[in-house]
Amino acid sequence: MNKNDGMNYAPKGFENKIVEEGQFLFAAIGLDHGHIYGMCNGLIEAGGQLVAVYDPDPKKMEKFKITYPQVKIAASEEEILKDDTIHLIACASIPSVRYKVGLKALDHGKHYFADKPAFTTLDQVKLAREKVAETGLKWGIYYGERLHVESAIFAGQLIEEGAIGRVIQVIGTGPHRANVSSRPDWFFDPESYGGILCDIGSHQIEQFMHFTGAKDAKVLHSKVANYNFKQYPKFEDYGDATLVADNGATFYFRVDWFTPDGLGTWGDGRAIILGTEGYIEIRKYIDIARDNTGDHLYLVNQEGEKHFKLSGKVGYPFFGQFILDCLNGTENAMTQEHAFRVAELCIEAQNMAINVEPAES
Repeated sequence: MNKNDGMNYAPKGFENKIVEEGQFLFAAIGLDHGHIYGMCNGLIEAGGQLVAVYDPDPKKMEKFKITYPQVKIAASEEEILKDDTIHLIACASIPSVRYKVGLKALDHGKHYFADKPAFTTLDQVKLAREKVAETGLKWGIYYGERLHVESAIFAGQLIEEGAIGRVIQVIGTGPHRANVSSRPDWFFDPESYGGILCDIGSHQIEQFMHFTGAKDAKVLHSKVANYNFKQYPKFEDYGDATLVADNGATFYFRVDWFTPDGLGTWGDGRAIILGTEGYIEIRKYIDIARDNTGDHLYLVNQEGEKHFKLSGKVGYPFFGQFILDCLNGTENAMTQEHAFRVAELCIEAQNMAINVEPAES
């Protein structure tokens, strides 16, 4: 894992091919965020074949081809969209335009897999909902801080087994390293990335909804700030929010761009999950001052205290399940309603946020 750049965090796991060669072909359109590499890795490890790529920037495509030498560089989006052998489009373009690629993909009979945030406005989600209803195709969203984190996946398995009873409260933290000098201009423009709660807050809200088994939730309070990056007046470097789910579970999360240079990775992401019979703490990317590897999980319940080191032991089942969902019309990886409702909640939290310390003009 690259210590300095969370933007290019691209997990790799072990191969667990769910489909045979030629059964599931996919292409990448839009390489603005490094998450596209993690998205492609997950699909490839599950048996998907990455066959083509397009981005308006030839340099991004050349770099992409170094990692995936088998990929064909397409001359245009249309070349990929019109290829009837391709089942799915994966996209990590600028967040505010991701929905446009998705609408085109579904119009051309292809499933879609977008990096988070898949949307920056509620109107965009509405269009996507309508298109999915019209076509019956999948609109997947890469909520990578759960889907691509083995300790988070294991936490979900423990909860499902009843290890901590009913989940009643979750606390999530999602700090990131800013790396200002290496960021593109759109990174600092909320019109492009949707704001901090819409963007990196999406990981947090998704894991809350999943761990609690909630179908819906309400944002009670949210706030954002620009404490330290006054050279970028519209940028938000801090955000937090409180939610309550339809099943009574509550949630508080904090996201920020204040990871210090002394930390051995790009962010000390954690989650604490409280149940009626115990609790879980997930230390996703590092166990500070003890172990610089990620995927640590601590479980305390009626049976005692346990520490699990999970790196390389759990895998990433979402990707194979998602491929099968696309092929079979099932909803085992993630329901469409879950993906869309999480996206809406992130935008709702962003829209109602109090600006604690307004950016200087």
